[in-house]
This record gives sequence, C-alpha cells and structure tokens, in this order.
Amino acid sequence: MTTHDTILKKIGLASFIMMASVFASRVIGVFREMAIAGIGGVKAGVDAYQISFIIPEILNHIVASGFLSITFIPIFSHYLSSGRKEEGYRVFSIILNSFGSLLLCFILITMIWAGPFVHAFAPGIKDPQTFALAVKMTRIIIPAQFFFFCGGLLMAVQFAHEKFFIPALAPLIYNLSIILCGLFLAPVMGMEGFAWGVLAGAFLGNFAIQLLGTKKIDIRYSLTFGFNHPDLMRYIKLTLPLMLGLTMTFSTEILLKFFGSWLSEGSIAAMNYALRIMFILVGLFGQAVGVASYPFMATMAGQGKLSELNHILNSTLKYIFLVIPFSVLFMVISREIIVLLFQRGRFDAQATMVTAAILPFFMIGAFGFSAQTIVSRGYYALQNTLFPALFSSLCVVLSFPLIYFLMTLMGPRGIALGLSVSVIVQAFVLYECWNKKSGNSEKKGVYLFFLKIIPVSLFMGILLFLSVFALRKIFDSMTFHGALMIAGISGIEFVILFFLAGKILKINEILVLYEKILQRPLPWIKKLP
Repeated sequence: MTTHDTILKKIGLASFIMMASVFASRVIGVFREMAIAGIGGVKAGVDAYQISFIIPEILNHIVASGFLSITFIPIFSHYLSSGRKEEGYRVFSIILNSFGSLLLCFILITMIWAGPFVHAFAPGIKDPQTFALAVKMTRIIIPAQFFFFCGGLLMAVQFAHEKFFIPALAPLIYNLSIILCGLFLAPVMGMEGFAWGVLAGAFLGNFAIQLLGTKKIDIRYSLTFGFNHPDLMRYIKLTLPLMLGLTMTFSTEILLKFFGSWLSEGSIAAMNYALRIMFILVGLFGQAVGVASYPFMATMAGQGKLSELNHILNSTLKYIFLVIPFSVLFMVISREIIVLLFQRGRFDAQATMVTAAILPFFMIGAFGFSAQTIVSRGYYALQNTLFPALFSSLCVVLSFPLIYFLMTLMGPRGIALGLSVSVIVQAFVLYECWNKKSGNSEKKGVYLFFLKIIPVSLFMGILLFLSVFALRKIFDSMTFHGALMIAGISGIEFVILFFLAGKILKINEILVLYEKILQRPLPWIKKLP
C-alpha cells in the first residue's frame, strides 16, 4: 500500500469517527431544540435565550477558540515529527497560559458590562423583561468560553496524535447536559435552566473529559509564560486574522439575531429552529469530513504535496455537493419535518407554519456552508489564514445591504435567503481563488459535477413535490401521524430516485455512498476519483 493510500485510509477512518460523532451530536442537538421548543415555543423567552449566545460567541471568536485545531496543529505536529515533543508541550503550555489569562480578563469585562453589549448587538429588543432575561443568561453562559478554549487546545493535541474518539465525545456530552439541565430546571427557572446546561456541558464535555483523554498520550503541562517565544509569535500571526476576521458560519448566528431583533416576537426563535435543521446536513457533509481530513491536509501541505492536497479537496467537494438533493427533500417536506420535531407543548400549529416557511430558504445555502468549510481548510493547511479571513470578512460586510433589503421584503424568510446567497457566492469565489493559487488542474471536474447534480436535484424535487401534494390530500400533514406517513413515504421515494439517478447517469459519488451505507461505512474517500 502506498503512502498516499495509507493517508487516505486514515482520513477515511477518522472521517467515519467524526461523522458518527457529528451525526449523534446533530441527533441529540435536534432533541435539544425539541426540548427548547416544547418548553419555550416561539416566544420571547426563546428569543432571549438565543440572544444570550451573541456575546459568548464573539468572545469565543476573539480568542479563536474555534480555530485552535487549525492554527495549533501544524505547529505542534512539526515538533512531533521532528522528535521534539518536550518543546512542543512547552509551546502548548505557553499558548494555554497566555491566551487563557487574556480570556479570563475578557470574561470579567463582558460579565460586568453585559447589558450594554447585549443592547449593541440586539438593538431591536424593546421589551424590558426579554432584555433583562437575555442579559442574565449571557452572564451564565460567558464563563463556558474558558472551558471551550482549554478544551480546544486539548483536542488539538489529541488530533495531532491522530486520536479522535475522546474529542468526538465533546459535542455529545455538551448537548446532553443542556437537555438534562433544561428539562429538570425549566419548571423552576424557565429558559434559564438551559443556560446553566450550557455551562455544565462546556465544563464536562469540552474540558474535563478532554483532560482525561490527553493523559492517555502523556501530556505535559507547565505553568510557564514565554511571550517572546518564536512559535507563540507564529501562532499569533496565524491566529490574529482569524480573531479579527468574520466567517460566514460565525456571522450567520450574529446576523440572524441582529436583524431578527427588529422583527416580531418569536422571529429569532423560528429562524434558529430552521437554522439548526439546516446545520444537520452541514455537520454531516461538511464539518465532520473537514475536521477529520485537516490534520492530513496539513501534513501534505507541509511536505509540499499540493497535487495530493488538491485531490482530497476536489474529491471532498464532489461529495459535499450531494447535500443539494438532500436539501431539496428537506424543502419539499419542510412542514412535516417541523411537525415531527417541534410541534408539541408551547410550539403550536401556527409556530409550525412560521418555521416551515423559513426552512427552505436556509436549505438553499446548505451546500454553500459545507463547501466553504472545506475550501477554507485548504488555505489553513498552507498556513494562510490572512486571505480567507479578509475575504470572508469582506463577504460578510457586503451581505449587510442584501440581507436588510430581503428582510424588509420578506421578513425572516428574507434574512434566511440573504444569508444563503451570501455563503454560496463566498464558497465559489473562495474556491476559484484557491484554484489560481494552487494550480488546481482538476477544478473542471468539480464544476461539471456541480452542473450535473443541480438539474438532477431539481427533477427529483419536482417529482417529490407532486407526490407530497397528493399525499397531503390523503393524510393530515399538521398531525404527527400524518406528517410521519408523508415524510416516510417521501423519504423512501427519495432513496429510490437518488439511487436511480446515480445508476442511470453514472454518478460514481452517489453509488459509492450507497455502497458504503449498505456494506460498511469505512474510508469512502479512497473510492472517490
């Protein structure tokens, strides 16, 4: 077996672990949203809960906690591959201590001035009770960012050692903690119970269990500060653009709440429910593969093997485009999905219709969010964080007028559409810039595959729409039983149509996906052309 095949096999196994984690996390995440919907419905309390995440998410972004694996792995992997493990752990300790101290200062500041910060980022909230609840829950959630930061470094160390299982448990424990705390505490303190679940989940899933995981690889920590260490300077140089830059995935959460604060009560809650459903597909097709493949992409980039890096990138993008037909299915049965997942407790039929009307406009951008995740990692593997950060920030700023215009025209549906259009444009332009930079000779095949999958998806969508239209004459789609029957029959039809499309049109990616699902979900990447 060649080195290339060995790397692809490892990526496939790592991808399976991460995909299983993301799938389980998304399923549990759906149960989390179901619990929130049942207790809070589409009301002001859920709006306040969603707003309370704005400042913590910005704080997390400022210290680049979400990018620790991207920026730290290449530095740490270099020490491991060169046999200088002790120095690698010294750099780990320096980064943890210096940035951890900075984060603690930020946490203290934001907790003191939480009120003005919330008002700045959700200026449309006029109800004093909603505002007060948002500020209170913000102060509960903010300290969780310290555990996310420490856990991010601990997980990066495990990724560099090609250990994926313990990090894969983090989102599962996090979501379970939110659900359990919410269900047990909500009868006493309402939506605030879910906020305490966030803090508990961050500590248990992203810190405590990760600390146990790193002990298995004999991690070394020292209370040392070396602000003049060259690799700390290098880390800051790589991370600073990510701290200051605005990614579309990060900005979506902020913009949704910023613009949504000007709309009617419950608009933020309804958009968030729809967004979470869209992120199920993004997580399965984009996040899992991106996280699993990145350490290997960084290794190939470090060795100057751009052709192999391009091969992985192009093959993965083709797989990512399979999100499109799944998105069409979600659009067609959006009403049934909302009924099955959320219509219970305080989430009534009217809330279902509002949320179901928003979901299709988010589904338009599902493949864009997934593709952008993969393409960005190509730049990060080459340790180029500046260009994607500047480019993404520019795209976010340029999207403001579009989102505002569509919001005034279509309400929450317009916000969803504006965000989707923005991320699609960003993904394609970023990919084309990558092609010019890397000399990607296989890009034509990626574009041809995209042009092939679009009409296939539209044709499948028309057939499914006609079928669902007829089924709604037979079953009541606003009841759980009726929605289940319609969604089940439509799902079976989709599976058959999707397979026939792959077979008749000889779309190898579809056939490989079916083969691995039916046989064994192991390294599918090595089968991609």
